[in-house]
Amino acid sequence: MISSYAIPMIFPFFVAAMPAIKFTESIIVKRSAAEVFDFTQDYNQRLSWDTFLKQADLMGGVTSAGKGVKAWCVAKNGLGMETEYITFNPPKATAVRMTKGPFLFKKFLGSWNFKEVDGQTTEVIFLYSYDLRFPFSIFSFLVKGNLQKNVRQRLNDLKKCLEG
Repeated sequence: MISSYAIPMIFPFFVAAMPAIKFTESIIVKRSAAEVFDFTQDYNQRLSWDTFLKQADLMGGVTSAGKGVKAWCVAKNGLGMETEYITFNPPKATAVRMTKGPFLFKKFLGSWNFKEVDGQTTEVIFLYSYDLRFPFSIFSFLVKGNLQKNVRQRLNDLKKCLEG
């Protein structure tokens, strides 16, 4: 059996500090930024459009999202993540960081940005930034591809739900 102390000596290229993995996806929605912001951050409506999740709850008896508020979300694949809102700036931006989550993530940040194109059109930009733990970092391209596919689907579902 290889001890955990031997791993850095055998696989130094996997254990060395890797830069955070980041990507963005965006979509144009024919609604105002305020409408899109409010809808996406309303946990009572979250599962009506977010087909990636099977559970989405605010924690601690809180009824609306805001800076410092924690949320618990579970993906349909069963992986759950506790996040905390670190930015909440209606109707422009919101961001969360992982406080507890799947072991594969060492760190995880996600943000929504809402750029109003005109009074009834908004560009919704979704950004993920994360670090993977070893040995998951070996498969970072697969994890990134899967997450990007899921984010694209979520944005398409959001657009379909809001535009009808």
